[in-house]
Amino acid sequence: MRITIRRAVAVVAAAASMAAYGLAAPALAEPGSAAATWQAHQAGQDIVDRLEQVDGLTIVKEEPPPAPGFRFFFLTYEQPIDHERPWLGTFQQRFSLLHRDTSRPMILHTTGYGMPERAFRAEPTVLLDGNQISVEQRFFTPSRPENADWTKLTIKQAAADHHRLVQALKPIYHKKWIATGASKGGMTSVYHRRFHPEDVDGVVAYVAPNDVHNNADHAYDKFFEQVGSSRQCQDALEALQREALKRRDELVERYEDYARQHGLHFDRVFESADKAFEMTVLDVAWAFWQYWLEEDCDIVPEPTASTDEIWEFIDLVAGFDFYADEGILPYAPYYYQAATQLGWPTLKFKHLKGLLRYPKLYQANSSLPPELRAKHDPRPMIDVDRWVKRKSKQMLFVYGENDPWGAEPFTDSGRDSATFVAPGANHGANIAALRPEDAEAATAMLRRWAGVDAQTARAAAAGELGRHIPGLDDWDPREQRPALVP
Repeated sequence: MRITIRRAVAVVAAAASMAAYGLAAPALAEPGSAAATWQAHQAGQDIVDRLEQVDGLTIVKEEPPPAPGFRFFFLTYEQPIDHERPWLGTFQQRFSLLHRDTSRPMILHTTGYGMPERAFRAEPTVLLDGNQISVEQRFFTPSRPENADWTKLTIKQAAADHHRLVQALKPIYHKKWIATGASKGGMTSVYHRRFHPEDVDGVVAYVAPNDVHNNADHAYDKFFEQVGSSRQCQDALEALQREALKRRDELVERYEDYARQHGLHFDRVFESADKAFEMTVLDVAWAFWQYWLEEDCDIVPEPTASTDEIWEFIDLVAGFDFYADEGILPYAPYYYQAATQLGWPTLKFKHLKGLLRYPKLYQANSSLPPELRAKHDPRPMIDVDRWVKRKSKQMLFVYGENDPWGAEPFTDSGRDSATFVAPGANHGANIAALRPEDAEAATAMLRRWAGVDAQTARAAAAGELGRHIPGLDDWDPREQRPALVP
């Protein structure tokens, strides 16, 4: 009966979709048949009723409407721990649903990290006036199996999670699907597209790094040699890093006091405040360019500044709490993936020669507890990179000119795909930050993929597409993450 019901749903979905664009629709079920009865029932169902009919899906709770015309849910979906060996058990993967209307496109927002705990709209959701699901990456708490086998945290397994969820929801949300994500979320949307290219009708990947050859990181050093309109800002950051390391003893003592006052520890990952301090200083220039702008360079202290000023600047830009156990352990799934498959930008730090105590510290395994440190496998990223360049289609990449994570970008195939760079932008680059002509081209491409061409003029005139909604569009989900991961 389950198969019959789903086929009936698919028929209704196809008919509604085609009729909306003036196309010939397939015939509906014969009057009086079981399928016809189901179709009539489905047409009048509340979205809750329809979600409850999806095998493996649980509605955890429905939140108060975040804005007129929307409903918002927290849900879980049962996923195999190993998609190739489903008998090994399952876990519950969290996701949220911002429901607009089943007649609108669906945006699959792949977070790459944990699930944001509130309603928001990604930029494609705004531009399409669509529905949105935001999916927690496997192994981020609580979407983690008990007694987790971390070897199951791979690009391919995570892509299979998203594939199963898309297939489960498509009978309900039968219009076009667009995948999107920012940073590691953008990477995740690309990986899903690689293994399940028919799931969605297009991808918008924001500021997504593509570290194909993990040991060939000269592009990142070159970025810091050339970033900005002159060397003045980067020179100031490098001078600040040198001065901080020269004052190491004083600053580490302050770091230890800070940790005691805030209940922070260095037992499981970096083992000492001194080592965590060095890692924090190494990240200062990267973190500045990731989330600040060149016009903010006047906040960088001079080397003659007081220790208080140096401490406050480093804490503002990099954050001393991040490399304590309490700050970094929640991001172990990211660092594990970076160590084993995704790669990690390793810089030479020539300007800090003679001031560093921990060789080869700036790598993903350094940010993991010993039991999770693992060998890198270059094959998955080589495979993804080759596929994106040669076989992908309907893929849109957006980067920020001054974002270090964009030093090694994806290269689109040119098959109904494009790459845009926002001038002067950082890791928050989006379509709105592009040059006007590029933003117009990117938006037109996205709307065409989503099948809203015929509706665009009418919807735009009514203020429905691209309309800013306070409370939904005032928050960037990347703000819940530290500045030192993609």
